[in-house]
Amino acid sequence: MSEIANLQSAATPAPPRASRREWIGLAVLALPCMLYSMDLTVLNLAVPQLTEELKPSAAQLLWIIDIYGFMVAGSLITMGTLGDRIGRRRLLMIGSIAFGLASIFAAFAWNAETLILARAVLGVAAATLAPSTLSLIRNMFLDDRQRTFAIGVWLASFSAGGAIGPVVGGLMLSQFWWGSVFLLAVPVMVLILVLGPILLPEFRDPEAGRIDLVSAAQSLISVLSAIYGVKHIAEAGLDTTAIFFILLGIAVAILFARRQLRLADPLIDLRLFKTPTFSAALGVNILGMFVGFGAFLFVAQYLQLVLGLSPFVAGLWSMPTGVAMILASMGVPMLATRVAASNLIAAGFVLAAIGFAICTQVGTSSSPLLVTTGLVVLCLGFASVGTLTTDMIVGSAPPERAGAASAISETSFEFGGALGIAVLGSLLTSAYRGRMDGLVVTGLPEETIAAARQTLGGAVAVAADLPSAEAERLLTAARDVFTQSFAFTASICVFLSLATALMAFLLLRKASDDGDGKATALVDEAAPSGNVG
Repeated sequence: MSEIANLQSAATPAPPRASRREWIGLAVLALPCMLYSMDLTVLNLAVPQLTEELKPSAAQLLWIIDIYGFMVAGSLITMGTLGDRIGRRRLLMIGSIAFGLASIFAAFAWNAETLILARAVLGVAAATLAPSTLSLIRNMFLDDRQRTFAIGVWLASFSAGGAIGPVVGGLMLSQFWWGSVFLLAVPVMVLILVLGPILLPEFRDPEAGRIDLVSAAQSLISVLSAIYGVKHIAEAGLDTTAIFFILLGIAVAILFARRQLRLADPLIDLRLFKTPTFSAALGVNILGMFVGFGAFLFVAQYLQLVLGLSPFVAGLWSMPTGVAMILASMGVPMLATRVAASNLIAAGFVLAAIGFAICTQVGTSSSPLLVTTGLVVLCLGFASVGTLTTDMIVGSAPPERAGAASAISETSFEFGGALGIAVLGSLLTSAYRGRMDGLVVTGLPEETIAAARQTLGGAVAVAADLPSAEAERLLTAARDVFTQSFAFTASICVFLSLATALMAFLLLRKASDDGDGKATALVDEAAPSGNVG
């Protein structure tokens, strides 16, 4: 058998290696990814100013913050498949124009309703960026090692945007009005429109049929409903609203899958999931995002509400994590040439567990350096998870289906992150409430204590209206309880990371052993790829 495999390997020509044009094109592809993550961070800094000027209600403010992520998650599958049909470069150009115009609209929004609308359009436009850029990488870098490195650069660009977003956004807000943070996107999008047609090739599937609008609507409703349900759990706990939307999302997803099996030109070819590497990497990716996203939610609250840092200073303390993600994302592909991907991903989860273990040692008077160190360690671990699982997902799909595979990969990021925030956020909140319920704070009205027992943010808001001595007593108690709850939740993340490390090692090693034959069969079944320049 080994002799036959060697003969087949010798008969198969090596894929062409990328030239200088592809590497310069990769730099162009990194720009929208950087903006994508920057747009997620800068708004949080602008919330106090826009709240003062636009005076949104509590519900409107929630929609201003959340609608972007909702629309991204709900539109990814449709946009990824649309790129396969009309051309990935063309979709990237259309998305860039829409993102730039929506950014201008958001910057000059005159009330809460217009800002919500602008953020929704931004989300739909952003949904074109990630799958378009990732699928173009799949087609531009045919050599396995070069593609892994290119995906590492792609992921590093997201980390770079997250790292510089708070710093640049803080500087903009110190000099200009709240809407100025949205204008950061405009010159970058103009640069993409100028350089994209010159440096990026066009790819599409010439055999693809029309987009099925019913399938597109079903994918939007299923993803939005499920993510809204899990986010509602994080905000209000498990109630009938959360259960209804989660069940609705599952029901529509089942209808979506059944429809795909009957269509001649499905929105998503479900045969992708028959590839063991694709399915295993997708599952591990969701678990990684589940643990990782929840951690950053806790740390942001700890730095600002416990240690009392301003958003700008907290952003500066978070910058080393972005640097760690960038360096690790660039370094992992080199390690992958010597170490099996399943081993590297398992080791990444073990490293993440060590980072969480460091976070369990934080206290109310700890230096920010302690929690930053823990974050840096876990980011070094998660970089290998994100880079290698994404490479497996995209690399195991036929080239003409790269857009759909990229969209599924990005949707798994969004869904895993939302699920992590909901479940781990609920655990943290429950632990906080449980400890606060047993805490006796003398000298304060019962209604004041009741409000402070819900969340640490609530305690901080209540303390602002109290005399200094009573405020200090309440904040000291609430911060101590939150820190204990944070350490408890971080210890759960240690266990989850170690369990996922074992699961990733077993699943991905097995997938690598028996996935090649099935992946080859899937490619043979698929229509020939098309390059239309």
